[in-house]
Amino acid sequence: MMNDIVAIWDVALSDGVHKVEFEHGTTSGKRVIHVDGKEIIRKNWMFKLVGREIFNIGKAKVKAAINIDAVSGFAYEYTLEVKGKSLKKFTEQRSKTAKTWSLLLDGIDTRIVLEKDTMDVWCNGETLQTAVSIPSLFMTP
Repeated sequence: MMNDIVAIWDVALSDGVHKVEFEHGTTSGKRVIHVDGKEIIRKNWMFKLVGREIFNIGKAKVKAAINIDAVSGFAYEYTLEVKGKSLKKFTEQRSKTAKTWSLLLDGIDTRIVLEKDTMDVWCNGETLQTAVSIPSLFMTP
């Protein structure tokens, strides 16, 4: 049961949008991280209430970290980093390097992602085999 959830983030990657949930027991120091509903880290008794938890997200095992900082008294601030950047910066950069389309295809919600830097194409979390077509303009007879 997740009753100490203090932060929830959605992280858009090529293989889909992943939900990261963080539980922090401010009296016990308990730390639990769930990705897409699956528990991936659990630390029940932590004497140090602040710190950092490092984990991976998605099929590509993208490195992520949750930072726990004291704000005042028993108030804490939780921030998520993805690939060493704040989630906001990561999302801004990603919008420049990937194009995402969400559509209803034959009654099925479909998510297509084009990675502009690698030209990889993903459909519903799976990479697709693609072929490059050279326009006839560049072909010699």
